[in-house]
Amino acid sequence: MILPHPESDLNLNLMVVGSDIVEILKKKGKGSGYVLIESILIDFLQGDKRRTPDLFVFSLIFLFSVGLIDRKDYKIKLVSENVSEKIDNQIKLFT
Repeated sequence: MILPHPESDLNLNLMVVGSDIVEILKKKGKGSGYVLIESILIDFLQGDKRRTPDLFVFSLIFLFSVGLIDRKDYKIKLVSENVSEKIDNQIKLFT
């Protein structure tokens, strides 16, 4: 189990930030599913002034390593709708 450090700021935690990216992907990826990374980055950076492009990239690596996103050139998408339904309950833990 991945546990955040008890003294860390949860708003900048990879798991919490990753759930925000998943929410952005759900909103933008309705059609073909693949969304341009730059458009997600813009929305991501507007969410909190303390967020950085480095934090975005680390979050994408985390999401890819746990199998939630897939990439194609400069676009990413959620792996499947079933996965996004399963993580809805997990996202509610952080919001």
